[in-house]
Amino acid sequence: MRRFLLALSIGMFAVLAVRDSSGAQGAANSKTKAPETQYVVLSPWADVDPIPLRGISPRLQNLSGKKIGLFVNPKRAAMPIAESIIRRLGAMYPDVQTVIFHSTQANVNEIETKNREKFTAWAKGIDAAILVVGD
Repeated sequence: MRRFLLALSIGMFAVLAVRDSSGAQGAANSKTKAPETQYVVLSPWADVDPIPLRGISPRLQNLSGKKIGLFVNPKRAAMPIAESIIRRLGAMYPDVQTVIFHSTQANVNEIETKNREKFTAWAKGIDAAILVVGD
């Protein structure tokens, strides 16, 4: 209740202060000619991205006989999760192949610079990818 009354009193004080200051400005401006107001009109539309949009890759109908890549981040639980996924995929699809790309960098931007060739080769050699985050 105290907080409510405090907020109410601060709000009333702010309204009175604005009213008094606008009245004081009105009295000061009544003696001099007020400048004309100018407005700048801005467009709400953003710039168009020059790169055309591309849809998502088509989904695989079945994982049988496919090569699945697991991108494993450096978190502690990521590798046990990846091993569990490999076991479960093997049980469901005995002819599935799995390839792990184990990222040792915590920062994803480092993959783009340090391991770009290795990552690109890994990504081109798989049919689908699973991101394993060990958080």
